[in-house]
Amino acid sequence: MIVLKFGGSSVASATAMSRVLDIVEQAAAKDRVVLISSAISGCTDALIQIGKAEDPEHMINSLRDRHIAIINRLFTGTERAEAIADCRNIFTEIRCIPPVIEAFGELLSTRILARKLACEGVKVKWLDSRDLVRTAPGSGSAGGPVDLEFTYAAIRDAIAASPNAKVFVAPGFIARDTNGAVTTLGRGGSDYTASLYAAALQADDLQIWTDVPGIMTANPKVAPAARTIPEISYRAAFDMARHGAKVLYAPAVEPAMRCGIAIGIRNTFDPANPGTVISDRRAVVREWKGVSSLDDPDGCTTHICLTGEGPSAGDAAAARRISTALRDAGIQPLGEVNCDDGDNCFIKVRTNVARNAVAAIHREFFEERALSTIEVYVAGYGAVGKALKAIVDGCEGQFPAAGKRVVIKEISSDHGFAEHVLQKARSRSVFVDCTDSVDIWKHFVQMLQAGINIVCSNRRSLAIPFVDYAAIKAAAAQNGCFFRYDTTVGNALPILQSISDGAGIGDGVTQIEAVVSCTLNYIITHYHAGQGDSFATLIRRAQAEGLTEPDPRFDLGGRDVLRKLLILSREAGVPLEEKDVKISPMLGPEYFEGGVEDFYRLLDANEDKFAQREKELKAKGLRQRFVATMKRDATGSKAEISMQLVGIDSPFYWIDGTENVTVIHSEESYPLVIKGSGEGAHLAASGIIRNILQ
Repeated sequence: MIVLKFGGSSVASATAMSRVLDIVEQAAAKDRVVLISSAISGCTDALIQIGKAEDPEHMINSLRDRHIAIINRLFTGTERAEAIADCRNIFTEIRCIPPVIEAFGELLSTRILARKLACEGVKVKWLDSRDLVRTAPGSGSAGGPVDLEFTYAAIRDAIAASPNAKVFVAPGFIARDTNGAVTTLGRGGSDYTASLYAAALQADDLQIWTDVPGIMTANPKVAPAARTIPEISYRAAFDMARHGAKVLYAPAVEPAMRCGIAIGIRNTFDPANPGTVISDRRAVVREWKGVSSLDDPDGCTTHICLTGEGPSAGDAAAARRISTALRDAGIQPLGEVNCDDGDNCFIKVRTNVARNAVAAIHREFFEERALSTIEVYVAGYGAVGKALKAIVDGCEGQFPAAGKRVVIKEISSDHGFAEHVLQKARSRSVFVDCTDSVDIWKHFVQMLQAGINIVCSNRRSLAIPFVDYAAIKAAAAQNGCFFRYDTTVGNALPILQSISDGAGIGDGVTQIEAVVSCTLNYIITHYHAGQGDSFATLIRRAQAEGLTEPDPRFDLGGRDVLRKLLILSREAGVPLEEKDVKISPMLGPEYFEGGVEDFYRLLDANEDKFAQREKELKAKGLRQRFVATMKRDATGSKAEISMQLVGIDSPFYWIDGTENVTVIHSEESYPLVIKGSGEGAHLAASGIIRNILQ
């Protein structure tokens, strides 16, 4: 079943109705159709004026003549005479000035549409929504809440009673209350009617046909470059409507939304245009959808809303872009830009500059502009370096949402590449460290002093003596460059950003607990004590898949976790050094003696002990996790890395495969738990791109 709703402008004339009939017949060739229509454009307002007038005869005749003119264009002969007679009968009722006179507009339009479909050989059934949609008694002409149970059952029964009908035509907007009095559904009433029919029938599709090409990124009268949004989530669409977008009245389509029925917003006058589809789909990456505005009742101020959907990290960057766009347009917002509610950013301005403010924000976020070029030099052509190049090549270096174009000037694994970049790279270019070098960081201060920005995914370049780490950070600040390294811990997870943001607003980090060894997590979570691979086999597999160093004992001894803990702690403002961290390796000292093959032989010899230990823990509802912890208080800080036993109430209990979990405790808020994949070249490369574009 397909439900099609047409607004007043879509049925305003005989020509417009003919377009509607073409659309309906095309849909009916695919499935049964319910056609819901509004009154012809201007009819409802005219009926309300007739109801108020002392001598409405002239207005009644004028409105009647509009409908008869449409009939004369659509029908001939006997069919025309019958349609005119039906129209005159309805106007006879209108002349009695009934209490809810505005209910007659939809009766007039839908009777004409149903009759014309029948004349063209379509098996059609006209349904009276007054008998199917039931409301509680309301105030005035608007009824109270809809009785969904009665309404849905009545609609289903009416459809079932006409199994041969291909198209059902029903007036929107109108209903009856439980006392039998005619009522309306209020603002957005015809949309509401269509949504009720769609929900009752579990329709495959609900299409709302209007005179605009879908939901647009802004009001085109304010932003001429506004464009149609192809897909949008229910929430984002409703947010735009709630903050001033006129295409959709959010409460009216709630029944369809509750049933998960996609809603298409289409243009009757351009039926080939796919318009906008509203569904429960949510963007998997951050997408900005549109900008809308709503005047305050005071008449002096206006709230502007930039609506987005998908994962967000606080949208501080969006707030900066909005502020810059307004400043460039010479507009002073009334207060700060607020992007704290997750999906939306809010700005308050004076009403006399609201149109210019909307246009400026739209230009910044939705209009093409010259992209600034970033020249990038990549050190390291391993898995991450190759993935980075593939991402850039895949989009031809174009990142229009950020207003930037990325050009990889050179990519090399040569040990002397850093010195080559120092001699060749221009100021404001970016050097990316994708290596596993232990000394490439020694070139960082010189690069920053030369105006070269740095993005680093190499933990070895951060887990250095604190005095050297601090010197690199200082060189970046002094030379107006950025030094970013979010992917060194947690891959693409926003761990370091969350820590630095908290520290930056005075919400001091008091404790960090982290399970961030992909190697150990993989091994531990895949070990099932005799029900699968042995402990040694799992370590060999991790080594073969590149999850460990050539000597896996480097990882088992906690060395990689140590580097990550140093980075986490320093981001929280704790000048941690290697000597400050107590490490209790996963295995005893005997496993770290001899060669790698000696290590594996010892593992095999002790497999029974490992299995027995795992079974004992399972019986107690416990699991082992290799946890890095940093605590600080007024007396100082303490850091350690050790194997810990965790129960079902711990976020570490649920780790699987190469997942990471970091728990950040702070002074002023609840602990923040960040969980996600800690491994993957593509994810790391995506994080590097984000650091470059920030």
